[in-house]
Amino acid sequence: MTVPSPLQRLSLLLLLLALLLSPAHPGSAGEAPPTFLSATLTAPSPRGDPLENLGRLYKNDANDYLQELWLLGRYHGHYHWSQGSAGEDEGHEVRRFRLGAQAQLLHKLTLHAQMLSGSDLNPFYNGFTELWVQWGFTPKIALTLGQQKHRFSHDRNISSRYIHYLERSMLTNMFAADYTPAATLQGKIGPVTYYTGLFSNATSRQIDEAFTQFDSGYSYLAAAYINLGHRLRTETAHLHLTALHSQANENATNLNRFDNGLSTALILTQGSAALVTELTAGLGSDEGDAYGLNIQPSYYLTDNLQLALRYQIAASNGPLGLQAQSRYETPAGLPRGDLYQAGYIGLNYHIAKHRLKLMTGLEYATMGGESVWTASTMIRFFFGPHSSGPYPMNQILHGHFLD
Repeated sequence: MTVPSPLQRLSLLLLLLALLLSPAHPGSAGEAPPTFLSATLTAPSPRGDPLENLGRLYKNDANDYLQELWLLGRYHGHYHWSQGSAGEDEGHEVRRFRLGAQAQLLHKLTLHAQMLSGSDLNPFYNGFTELWVQWGFTPKIALTLGQQKHRFSHDRNISSRYIHYLERSMLTNMFAADYTPAATLQGKIGPVTYYTGLFSNATSRQIDEAFTQFDSGYSYLAAAYINLGHRLRTETAHLHLTALHSQANENATNLNRFDNGLSTALILTQGSAALVTELTAGLGSDEGDAYGLNIQPSYYLTDNLQLALRYQIAASNGPLGLQAQSRYETPAGLPRGDLYQAGYIGLNYHIAKHRLKLMTGLEYATMGGESVWTASTMIRFFFGPHSSGPYPMNQILHGHFLD
């Protein structure tokens, strides 16, 4: 298959944007609250946005059969330059390209299908990243069946549409959590939003294999967000807790490094500032246990311009228990080791909130006596319903300057 050129990719992106900026169906006026919990239902925007419903083809709450129909899409492209003490690497990558649709029916049923492309659109069709059905029993409890996202840790739970960095943290990526067939239950009890499920430990781009060959072991996840209100004297405060057990075998492609995982995160916002602090542990690996601290301060200088910082430190009791970021640090010569540190500074410009943004970053990482500097520039664009949850899910804070 011929891989589209960068110009063809850009043309496709602009064409999709032009199509989706056309007026919505007349039935889409107004914004109703979600009728039940969902990881992908529209979350209300406190600030308003003319592109808030980008991708919505139909909305009519009075229709008892079809309430909403969305077109889904995501394009993430980046260029990185990595210069290390033991090597160097640079290159452009179409990191994510996805297309799909989502429908809400019968006021309780959601159908979701989303295909993905391979790296650099090769191949263009590389199976489905998500293919699930969800039933909302009540406004506070829903069951989801099918191929879906594994949500271990707050860092992993945040959709790539909203993350502030080139990649998630090193230790998060070491867990190798991906989209797999699963049965999950989510709901809300008072200030607690919970999520739990049983997942297959293998991903296959052949959907018939993914849904019929359950020979890779399984993983069990339990997670909860606790809304702390104003107890910490901040505008918002949430505590996130997750526990993971993975029973992987030789056929597993996901979650086959650690037998158990634990994470806890404190998520705070105040004015233009936010702070996410997360502790993560991976236990039961043949290469050693791993422990990590991930600190993510961010600050909105204006309503569109964000300063994003991050500090990571991870340690292992095995001499080769940690693995650097595989997309840019490992190719630049950063070896495996038992102590990893990285610092990141970036500026992100939100052209249309999280719908369309330009991002830049500079990161310095060390491990095993070697070091790597990585500079990156990114474009991220998506259409479809927003996801809801604690910061930074579908949230833009007010800028300090030129508010």
